[in-house]
Parts: sequence; C-alpha cells; structure tokens
Amino acid sequence: MKMKSMWLYILVFLTSTIYPVYSYGNPLAEGKELPDMELTIPENQEHQQYLGITGEGTFKIPQIKTKVVIIEIFSMYCPHCQREAPTINEFYRKIENSKNLKGKVKLIGIGAGNSDFEMEFFKKKYDVPFPLFPDGDFSIHQKIGEVRTPYFIGLKILDNGKATIFYSQLGGPKNAKQFLNRILKRSGLE
Repeated sequence: MKMKSMWLYILVFLTSTIYPVYSYGNPLAEGKELPDMELTIPENQEHQQYLGITGEGTFKIPQIKTKVVIIEIFSMYCPHCQREAPTINEFYRKIENSKNLKGKVKLIGIGAGNSDFEMEFFKKKYDVPFPLFPDGDFSIHQKIGEVRTPYFIGLKILDNGKATIFYSQLGGPKNAKQFLNRILKRSGLE
C-alpha cells in the first residue's frame, strides 16, 4: 500500500510541475491592446537606429518608429526556434530589401527565460540581424500569457502611443514569403 501511495505522490508531483511547461498558456488575443512592458535600449547603435530609439534606459514597444512590429518570442533552448531561425532571418531581409516595407515593418525577438549571455549566444550562432532582448526573469513572458516558443505577435502601432494586436500565433513560418504576405494582409499594409 505504501508503494502505491508513493507512486501516486510522484505522479501528482510530475503532473503539477511538468504540465505548465507543455501547456499553451493564455496568449494575447487579437484585437486587444499590448500590455505595458519595457525593454532595455540596445547598446548597439545600428539596433537603436533600426528601432528609432536613442539614449539609455528602457523603452516601450509602441515607441518603435514604425507602423507594424513583429515580436518573436523565442528561447535559445527551443529546437523549433533554432530550426526556424534562417526563415525568420530571411523574413527580416525581405522587409529590409523592400522599398515599400523598409521602415514600416520592424522585427524584434524576446528570449523567454534567456539571460544576456544566452540571447547573445543565440544571436551569434544563428546570425540574427534584428534586435533581440533577454527576458531572464520571465516577466515579459508572463505578460504575454506564458506562451510556448516560438510564438509570434503582430502589432499595429497607433498614434496614441499604444499598440493593438493583429496577429497572435504559436509556431514559426515554414516560408518567409508566405509569412510576409500573411502579415501584410492581416496588418492592412497590403
């Protein structure tokens, strides 16, 4: 009888500790406003110029000088994020190489649970050209609903200093061109 109780205890413990890791969380809904969150202004001058943000300290995502922001929630340890990094890099290049889109659509990544070191390792290993931000304490991850990775959020930046969500999706794109077309249609930039 003691053995059955011990196995039941182990099962309950494992279920309560492992299940939250594999659950989908509570993602931000399309049509809603992005919750307040602050990111550290990057030291990299090219990234500051890309974002249209200068100085030191922190900034809020709606302060990025653009019409649309795509946020990739990634983790250095996520095999899907690793596998899809080249496609996301291609997505970025398609935007930057387009006369009609450059400056209107910007891409950032937020490393859920990743430290500065882990984020920089991911950036170098996968040659990520756009700004990445660490979220070592999961504070941003909690605000966006503790989603699994990779997760993509599309935002329209409004004149009132707010941002509304037009895209909220688990999983990365298989094709950069198709993903870009989907983002353009959903954002209204097409």
